[in-house]
Amino acid sequence: MILQALYELAQREQLVDDPDFEPRAIAWLVRVGEGGALQGIAGTHSAPPADERGKKPKPRAKSFVVPRESSRTSGDYAFFLFDKAEYVFGLDPEPDPAKRREPAKLTARAALFRQKVAHCLTATGDPGVAAVARLLDRVAAGEEGVTLPEGCAGNDLFAFVYAPDVDQLVTSRPAVRAWWQEQRREQGSRQEATHRCLVSGRPCAPVDKHPPLKNVPGGSTSGVALISANSNAFESYGWQGNDNAPVSREAAEACSTALNRLLHPAWPHPTEPGTTLPRRNLRLSADTAVCYWTADVAGEGLVSALASLFEANPEQVGEMYRSIWRGRWQGPADPTAFYALTLTGTQGRAVVRDWFEATVTRVAENLAAHFRDLAIVRVTPPPKGKEHPPALHLRTLVRSLAVEGDEKRVPAALATELVQAALAHTAYPLNLMQRAIERARAEIGDSGWLDLERRDARAALIKAVLNRRLRFALNSSPYPEVQPEMDPHNLEEGYLLGRLMAVLERMQQEVLRDVNASVVDRYFAAASATPKAVFPRLLRNFRHHVKKAQDDDKLAGTARHLSGAADRIISGLSKEARDEFDQWLYARNVALATPTRAFPAFLPLEQQGLFILGYHHQRAWFFMPKEERALWRAQHGLDAGPAAQLPAEEAEP
Repeated sequence: MILQALYELAQREQLVDDPDFEPRAIAWLVRVGEGGALQGIAGTHSAPPADERGKKPKPRAKSFVVPRESSRTSGDYAFFLFDKAEYVFGLDPEPDPAKRREPAKLTARAALFRQKVAHCLTATGDPGVAAVARLLDRVAAGEEGVTLPEGCAGNDLFAFVYAPDVDQLVTSRPAVRAWWQEQRREQGSRQEATHRCLVSGRPCAPVDKHPPLKNVPGGSTSGVALISANSNAFESYGWQGNDNAPVSREAAEACSTALNRLLHPAWPHPTEPGTTLPRRNLRLSADTAVCYWTADVAGEGLVSALASLFEANPEQVGEMYRSIWRGRWQGPADPTAFYALTLTGTQGRAVVRDWFEATVTRVAENLAAHFRDLAIVRVTPPPKGKEHPPALHLRTLVRSLAVEGDEKRVPAALATELVQAALAHTAYPLNLMQRAIERARAEIGDSGWLDLERRDARAALIKAVLNRRLRFALNSSPYPEVQPEMDPHNLEEGYLLGRLMAVLERMQQEVLRDVNASVVDRYFAAASATPKAVFPRLLRNFRHHVKKAQDDDKLAGTARHLSGAADRIISGLSKEARDEFDQWLYARNVALATPTRAFPAFLPLEQQGLFILGYHHQRAWFFMPKEERALWRAQHGLDAGPAAQLPAEEAEP
């Protein structure tokens, strides 16, 4: 089904209308004049726009339509009128002399390249080919010196432009194109149709090697194979090579071209020169990407907005699809088939991590549920003069699970499962929450803007995992659905203890101001896992801070507010906890053992997640503007009665 869907895409987007040619990134154009005079070597690189973090990507070479060639393996094989410097000129751009190829090897490769050019010249007599052949002969004889341009890489491709043609490649000259098409036809006619193609259903001679895939994250720069058989284990029952998966050359080239188009950031438009086809891929991690498309042009609206939806880019998303960010799809029904293919690259081949099929409407509804589950109050202040993006960027979510935000340290499976759950509306993997909890404990003391952004992302992931586990009945014990903002009616132990931790932190900040290591820096990890071992000591210090603040006229109101907040939160744990805590308060000046029954000895994983959410919600509530607090009270039914009757943590300090 994967190959058939790719084949249909290639036909629909006219990617293989001229199957003997294909777009390739040509980094350098060699301009050749009459008589083979070298007029210069010019680069085609241009810098793509900066990414969401302001980082400028590396310059990208321009794509040109060149002859379609077979993939190159371990043996020497020259391409026709375009290739790397070691084939075109017999020069190795490697800066380290000790790592350069042997001169004899380079000479042999350059001879192969000249041989192909000579065959074309003999058959066509084309003046452009004649000029290239003359230049290459002079370079080989030492009559013409060639200096590779600065910045030339070993895998950069060179192509030729005949000066009278201005900016047209020699391979685009009519006589050259016709000769190459004839070569390909003769090659195909020599093969006997012994099988039936699994993709097109027509009789065929199976290809030995499928064309390589470029731009697969984690794959080699020369390309990786999607289908290959390179072991005797695949050759039982008399099969050899790809006989167990027979695919015609025409279908193999169509499928690989379609997948290369999906993986490419800006694939050239086959019928509109100078323009590119829209992007159809999303980078999930350092070595994994997901490609997506539809079976018909009718569903193009959603796929055109999909990358921008995950990247939270409002400038690239129309109003209709912005409803997905708001958690409810409001567009028309669309039964068009939607496909998504997730690939991870290795040095030898592409690994299919996931294949997903659904309708466009179902995907839109699932994405709306995904963003609704991720909705969380933000602790990170918005950029100066701007508002927060409408959603958390996918890469921000992935980076929040990595050490110091390095996405290369995140297992590809995690990012894949996150997107898979978003598209299919399935439960998020539990290890997503486990990793978020681990990183939250490790980075709780960091306070830079990016650190706070990762805190928001981790809280959003934990909330999404918990709520979906609840809906899919995967939770180990019952708990209420977590809200985007602080929920005064959530009396789960983990949630209340997380809120209590935020209150203790705020009290310490008010009284001691800047400290080398705050209560959160020192005790957050232990408090979120083994509350009984930590909270009695923290409460003892908290009462000292309250006493000190009460003696300061400026802090007395804050002390009264925070003390009442802690009192109220602890009372929610249990009646026994409330009674014991009251007894301790009355006798706090007496040398009594600190009460511990109010706190559980340990918290299971789901309660640990609730602990982090309680801390996040309470901390965000402290910085909520008065207008938003009034709205929050109304939404939670806390407006009735005088302020003194409100829970202490919801009253104004």
